[in-house]
Amino acid sequence: MAISDVKEYTHLSEAEVEELGRELDAIRAEIEASRGAADAAYINRIITIQRRLAAAGRITLFASRFPPAWVAGTLMLGVAKILENMEIGHNVMHGQWDWMNDPEIHSSNWEWDTAQPAEQWKHSHNYVHHQFTNVLGYDNDIGYGILRMAREQKWHPANLGQPVYNTLLALLFQWGVALHDLDLEAIRKRRKDPKEMKRQLRQIGRKIRRQIGKDYVVYPLLSGPAFLSTLKANATANLIRNVWSYMIIFCGHFPDGAMHFTEEEIEDETRAEWYLRQMLGSANFEGGPLLHVMSGNLGYQIEHHLFPDLPSNRYAEISVRVRALCERYGIPYTTGPLHRQYGQALRTIWKLSLPNGMTSEPDPTPPPRRLPRRRLTDAERPVRRLETGSWSRRSA
Repeated sequence: MAISDVKEYTHLSEAEVEELGRELDAIRAEIEASRGAADAAYINRIITIQRRLAAAGRITLFASRFPPAWVAGTLMLGVAKILENMEIGHNVMHGQWDWMNDPEIHSSNWEWDTAQPAEQWKHSHNYVHHQFTNVLGYDNDIGYGILRMAREQKWHPANLGQPVYNTLLALLFQWGVALHDLDLEAIRKRRKDPKEMKRQLRQIGRKIRRQIGKDYVVYPLLSGPAFLSTLKANATANLIRNVWSYMIIFCGHFPDGAMHFTEEEIEDETRAEWYLRQMLGSANFEGGPLLHVMSGNLGYQIEHHLFPDLPSNRYAEISVRVRALCERYGIPYTTGPLHRQYGQALRTIWKLSLPNGMTSEPDPTPPPRRLPRRRLTDAERPVRRLETGSWSRRSA
């Protein structure tokens, strides 16, 4: 059931919620004050490793007609693409490294190796998703416009195809994300500004041409006789990146315990209540250091949603303190093994492909009303919070 009042749900008084907010503010201030050379060395080291892996993979694929070289080159390239998307691109564009004042890895300059233009991603992700995490009618990431992920969302016979849509979304994730900020629902209902739609489509077209040209024309041609095998290797590396990114993102937002909210919750929402909603609406997964680096440290999704613009390499230490706060205030801290978190998300996708009457509901209390299917425009949303990251519209 979607939550309309997080204080009531957690049985916390207003004073307790505000005190929790002050404690989280103190963690933020402490991490901000302690950022320094070690953090800068970390991100520079990750970028160096990623670029060397990509170069090694591309060079190895010159011999891609030989199966061992094909496998080695494809794996190196796939890992490089995952690192660039997850631990570098995603976090750089959140402004996590802006404090370094390095123009090469500044959120305003980074353009990542995927089909969605950085500007559009920063709007749909930084501005919309992180401010309105899991708020029905506000957060476009709830199902990405094609999956029904909450019982409050109106069921339609088309939802019966969710298992198929979900598989296609995983395989073609970068292309689905590329269209995310367009808001296809608004286009279908003719509520989208035609000029803005054309501008975005031109921007997406340029980015797609660049991605296709790089991976499926230029690099395969450079490999000469190995053109076809290199093309297949590049496609496979992109597929690896797509499926991995999809799984990590779904594990952070849709396992059991990651709550949804109605728009009543964000009416006059304080900063402390925003913190509390992030803690209830996100989920972590467990693993070793390598898994966390490969996932962009989004195994600490709760910490990322609390502090999206703090350096990702600090989330592990922050998580210890956040978990202690959750225990002290009696707030759920949703975490579990990666396979279990994804299994729960997958079960939800299959379950909600059916009408509510055909499936059981964890909470038998029905919501006060069903929410409309349409999503709100920027003009209808409240002013965002600064820590969710900066973004701006370009003129072309």
